[in-house]
Amino acid sequence: MNLTEGLKHAADGLSIGVMIGTLANVLPALAALMTIIWTAIRIWETDTAKRLTGRKD
Repeated sequence: MNLTEGLKHAADGLSIGVMIGTLANVLPALAALMTIIWTAIRIWETDTAKRLTGRKD
């Protein structure tokens, strides 16, 4: 019985490690995407972009 419980804890630890590793690889890409979207919104809302596209406030 103890071996089974120890194996479960080891598997849980491995699972958490894999999850953290996956998030570490995904979060930078997600942050970059959000930055690109935010920058595009900021540019779209500038007076110059509004004037070039014929939009008013």
